[in-house]
Amino acid sequence: MADIVRDDDVIEVAEPPRFSFGERVIARSVIRNDGTYNGKDIGEVLVNKGDVGYVVSINTFLQQFYIYAVDFIDTGHRVGMRAKELCTLDNLPDEVLEQLGVKATALADLGSGKPTPGATP
Repeated sequence: MADIVRDDDVIEVAEPPRFSFGERVIARSVIRNDGTYNGKDIGEVLVNKGDVGYVVSINTFLQQFYIYAVDFIDTGHRVGMRAKELCTLDNLPDEVLEQLGVKATALADLGSGKPTPGATP
């Protein structure tokens, strides 16, 4: 059996999870099947950067990392992801919302199924 490579020295599970159940999150990168997602080929794209999903469970891996099961409604995929691969849409700091200005209101509709103003159908 191959050695498991830990890519961080940080022990995430020493702190509370960064995201909570039901929280709306957005993917920060493309996620491909590493062989653990049934019905898809290894290397096939499961999640695209910018896809919006909801945290449906929180588990741990190697007693070091939190793994967030995220349900991406638009694609029907439920994928386990690390915190560094996600960004919250529901709990952005006030200073970030201030910098976004009027664009911050569009965040409320992302992933809700409501049409985004100015978007083409």
